[in-house]
Formats: sequence, C-alpha cells, structure tokens
Amino acid sequence: MVWPKTGGKNGRRAMTRFSGWNVLWNGLTGQKGWGRQWRDPEPKSSYDVVIVGGGLHGLATAYYLAKNHGVKNIAVVEKGWLGGGNAGRNTTIVRSNYFMPGNREFYEHSLKLWEELSHDLNYNVMFSQRSHVSLLHSPAAVDAAARAYNTMVLTGTDAELWGLDELKKNVPHLNFGPNVRFPIFGAAVQKRAGTARHDAVAWGFARAADQLGVDILQNCEVLGVTRDGGHVTGLETSRGAIAAGKVGFAVAGNTSRLWDMAGLGTLPIESHKLQAFVTEPVKPLLDQVVVFGVGGAHFYISQSDKGGMVFGGDIDWYKSYAQRGALPIVQDVAECATAILPCLGRLRLLRHWSGVMDMSMDGSFFICKTPLDNLYLNAGWNYGGFKASPGSGWYFADLIANDRPLKEIANHDLKRFERGINIDERGAGPDPKLHG
Repeated sequence: MVWPKTGGKNGRRAMTRFSGWNVLWNGLTGQKGWGRQWRDPEPKSSYDVVIVGGGLHGLATAYYLAKNHGVKNIAVVEKGWLGGGNAGRNTTIVRSNYFMPGNREFYEHSLKLWEELSHDLNYNVMFSQRSHVSLLHSPAAVDAAARAYNTMVLTGTDAELWGLDELKKNVPHLNFGPNVRFPIFGAAVQKRAGTARHDAVAWGFARAADQLGVDILQNCEVLGVTRDGGHVTGLETSRGAIAAGKVGFAVAGNTSRLWDMAGLGTLPIESHKLQAFVTEPVKPLLDQVVVFGVGGAHFYISQSDKGGMVFGGDIDWYKSYAQRGALPIVQDVAECATAILPCLGRLRLLRHWSGVMDMSMDGSFFICKTPLDNLYLNAGWNYGGFKASPGSGWYFADLIANDRPLKEIANHDLKRFERGINIDERGAGPDPKLHG
C-alpha cells in the first residue's frame, strides 16, 4: 500500500513500511509512494534528553530510549550529517568473540541485536553472517585461542578452531607456503560474525527513531555546555541554546573536546586515527572476514557486496583528530595484505580514509555516569565501535533512563582503574595506542 503524504501521528508523515509488496506496488506506479525517511526539524527550546553525536551509537541510544523506555522528548545533536564520522569510516566488521568478563556478555548481546536488526528497524542493514576467521601463526597462538574460545563456548558464545585442512578448504588462496613471512597453523573462527552496511545502519536507526518522535538535528554543532554547579542545564549550539534534562555524550574521538567544554578536565582516552582502504571491485574472492595479528603486524579484510576488498590495520601511533590518511600506514597495510593474500598484489586502491578512534587505557569502553549528575558518557570504543552499535545504544539508553548501569557494564566506568580493574583483552598494558 502507499501511505498518505501527510497525517502521521503528531503531525508527522506516516512511515512507508518496507515490504516486497511495497516495492512491487511502487515499481508499477512510478515510484511515487516513497517519502522522506526522517524529518529535518527545527530545534525546540528544551528536551528531556539530548544525545550529542549523530553516529550509530547516538542514534541507537535515542531509538532504544524511545522504544524501550518510552521517553518522548529526545533530540540527537550532530555537528555535520548523520553517519559522517566514524559510522561511515570503518570496515563494518561485526563479531562477539571476546574473552574478558563484561566484554563477553556485552558483545554477545550486541550480536544478538544485530541478528534481528533489519526486522526490528524495518530497514535492511545488510548484515551478512559470513564468519570471522582469525589466523593463528604459532603453536602458542593456537593454545591461547583454544583457552579463549573454550571460555566463550562455555558461556554461550559460538566459537570453533580450524586446523590447516579445514582452513585450506574454506579460504584456499591464503599464503600457506613453507617459507612465508607469517606461517599459518590454523584459525579461530566465529561463524555468526560478519559484516553490515554502515550507511544502512545509520539510516535505519535514524528512520526508526524519527518515527518514535526523536528530533534529529543535523548541522547543529555543540559550542558549549552550560552548568549550574554539578548539573548540566543545557547546550550552546550553532543553532541556538537548547535546555536539557539529561545529556549523553556519544562522540567517539571527539569525546575529550566535549569533556573539556563541560569543565571536567582530562579523560583516560587518547584520540588516534585509524585508516581504512577499499580496492576496485573484483569477482567474488573472499567469503569470510579474515584477520591476523602477529609480530607487530595487524590486518583485517573482507569483500563488500560491490566487490571491493575492504581492509585496514594498525592505528597511527601519534594522536590526531584528522580524518585523512598518511603514507606510512598505507605501506604497512599493503605489506600485510600481500604477505597473507598475495593475489591482492595487482589490485588498485579506489579509496583511502581514516576515522578518529577514542582509545582507552585498557582497550575497553566506558558506558557510565560522570561527575555531573545528569551527564552520561559513551566512549572509549577503540576498534570496537561499529560492532557494538546496537548493544551500545541498548545499554546506554538503559543507563540514561534508569540512572544506573546494568550488571554487564557495571565495571565499564571511569573509576575502574582506581579499583584495580583492567578489562584488557590483549594484555597490552596501559598504553592506548597498543590496543588496536
């Protein structure tokens, strides 16, 4: 059916629900039944909750606040356009193969949300569960993976180990030669993992949140945070002052800037840029996400639906807010790519970009309250931001609505280091740049 142009709930246009019938009907009627997917409202003078950051975490938080907790008066404030930050600048990998308590439960819940997200949002986020294959390069690496993956299996997460025969059968064009730079001994595999389309995720959350009454305010940069003692009263923005009952920060690599605006000093976070690449399209080559990390090298790759090979590696070790790449990492990642998949050597790069990562001291995130009684923090995602998007929104919305964390994220707060808690998956120590 074709919905009317006007007359939606509270004056909003009724949403066209996507279905096979709607696609067919609009194809037969000149494609005239598709409306705008979300509104472009003017800011109100005040909101019950304002989420700063119109990326995946901010949009997901607003959606779950409205859907799960019935909050009616919500705004998402974004300085640019939706998905213009890290949401559109990542390699789209989704997985839950985490080992540490807290991380393990959080990412497994997030993966379960991913598995139903297209149906939940009525928007195809193109989630493809194609397997995440972590290559192992020594007998010690095989033993360590067995310990971690056995823990995952015992706590409800799917995981398995592949020997060389199984790996050669599934990914035959890896470099299995006898005298290679990175000899392969097997792989740790999560079959439910995969990739999704980052733009579609942003649009799906924005569309669904808008229909629940959320105001999405693009080109609305936060210029200042107004306080009354230990309480945030509102935000100064490029589109005027906005009063707020509660405020949530979900701005990834720009977290320190907002934190400083709130007058809160320093954070245990550093901003580093992470570069990513995509090649020209080729015929189907790689059915899985393939990852390896050994001897200072780090590399991950998958093939997009358009045929491009999407890959990345280590962050730049120097701190930066830049969204552009640098040549030393280009060389490093290209060497990793051709070492493990020599067949990539003749491909040409099509695009190259970077996002700004909020790297924490132990490589794990913060979803927590802050020293200000109505300000909440969502930050420190390191490499885990995209895969965490639904789970992050779910848990952050619950924290904002109920003013206390759920048990799964109770230790993901700013004071965990004072309590001697380090949620360090890699055992890399208190150096943010090492947690890539």
